[in-house]
Amino acid sequence: MTQKICVLNGPNLNLLGTRQPEIYGAETLADVESAMTKLAGDKGFQLGFFQSNHEGAIIDQIHAARDEAAGIIINPAAYTHTSVAILDALNTFEGPVVEVHISNIHKREAFRHHSYVSLRADGVIAGLGTRGYLAALDFMMATLA
Repeated sequence: MTQKICVLNGPNLNLLGTRQPEIYGAETLADVESAMTKLAGDKGFQLGFFQSNHEGAIIDQIHAARDEAAGIIINPAAYTHTSVAILDALNTFEGPVVEVHISNIHKREAFRHHSYVSLRADGVIAGLGTRGYLAALDFMMATLA
């Protein structure tokens, strides 16, 4: 049976490729999804992608993943630093969780240095650009194999 991995993206990531390319690069979210789909398909994994600018919608996807997915890769974006609710939702998920950040949040403003999500994440990848998603996927597939 093919295992599913949910890839969740938070606010403003729908603007990836056009929003602050000097920080986040020129690749779009569609580019990231395409590269991840190719890598996952080569290894026999299915991916489910979701992006929202709304905290509750992300929480709903985490709840749904409890019954549908073996693992979660999440870039909570700005909710990283503010959302106890996303942390609480992730704490209800039994599979592995990998947190991804395109930029190195530890080299940015002080308020970005704290992550609520890291309290649940099995791994955190920051500062590798969009390649961080592929690193997270590689880790996730090895963990679930």
